[in-house]
Amino acid sequence: MIIEEKDLKNDQLDSKETLSDVVDPSLSANASINQSADFILGKKVGMTSTYSEDGNQYPTTVVEAGPCFVSQLKSVKSDGYSAVQISYLTNKNANKPLAGHFKKNNCEPLKYSTEFRINENDTFSIGEKLEVNIFNVGDYVRVTGVSKGKGFAGVMKRHGFKGGRASHGKNSVMRKPGSVGAGSDPSRIWKGKKMPGRYGGYTVTYKNLEILKIDKQRNLLFIKGSVPGANNGLVSIAR
Repeated sequence: MIIEEKDLKNDQLDSKETLSDVVDPSLSANASINQSADFILGKKVGMTSTYSEDGNQYPTTVVEAGPCFVSQLKSVKSDGYSAVQISYLTNKNANKPLAGHFKKNNCEPLKYSTEFRINENDTFSIGEKLEVNIFNVGDYVRVTGVSKGKGFAGVMKRHGFKGGRASHGKNSVMRKPGSVGAGSDPSRIWKGKKMPGRYGGYTVTYKNLEILKIDKQRNLLFIKGSVPGANNGLVSIAR
């Protein structure tokens, strides 16, 4: 059980909150939870520290998850597979194609949309609201986000190359990649060769991250460890 936490820089969290202050048992009792829902979209708030009763400290990522709304349903009959599209954050500047998509499904335009595969017997309805109460403390989830972009980088930073030797007559080779292939045959660079290039900005998934705490009043998930991306970046969470 988590008993306290440190403040974040943006003051979105209060320090030394007890678990009973954060989780109101009446909220889960009164809320209607779709048992088929095990995914949600959210925004990474930042990192903090949480403590267990025996004094162990855990690095924790705080994610503002939901509320999300079901914006489209796909079935085997009409689309060849079963899936549900959920959307997050109101979009006041939606263009006509996007607004038309949501209007077709009787939804208000939303900013971010992600599709999740489901089983044929799972039940969802258009406009259904998904909140953090679909998760429980102790659940293990996978979190997907876009990693921080680091611009154009060399092979030592991008791929962990050792680099050239810095002595015995070597000049200006310390951070170079070295030979990249023969000149006569094959007279080209093989596809997939590790070379300098843009580093970061990849879609990354972290698996088996534990939920340490849930703040149902503020739609916050406290996830053990780090998650991909910068603060305020979009993440998807699935059990």
